[in-house]
Amino acid sequence: MTESSLLIRPFQTEDEDALVALWKMCELTVPWNNPHKDIARKLQVQPELFLVGILDSSLIATVMGGYEGHRGWINYLAVHPDFQGKGYGQEIMNSVETGLREMGCPKINLQIRTGNNKIASFYQKLGFTNDHVVSMGKRLEADHS
Repeated sequence: MTESSLLIRPFQTEDEDALVALWKMCELTVPWNNPHKDIARKLQVQPELFLVGILDSSLIATVMGGYEGHRGWINYLAVHPDFQGKGYGQEIMNSVETGLREMGCPKINLQIRTGNNKIASFYQKLGFTNDHVVSMGKRLEADHS
């Protein structure tokens, strides 16, 4: 249960600096993914699934959802460390899941970096299970920060 009311809305361009700062604080950025390019790309494809959570005029949560016709995907879920464990992560996940469900999405997938047991436990509490698959990637465009 959340302590205060979280305003969940689609990302707006004026959110970018606070959003990237939150991603960095939550250790979601990596040298091979430029967060500003990720934002620009997402704004071209299903921007309505790119959500932020605002509490007392501060951006404290974010999630980036997507649906490619077969599966939904979750990326960049973050809650400011000072507000973790208060229900805000679940709240913003519920919102993106609603958007995916409305698009006809039958299943959501996500990836967790090896060793990130804290987030794995969080997702398990939301009903996610380990699919026992190996994730592979292929870079099509250089994207250094």
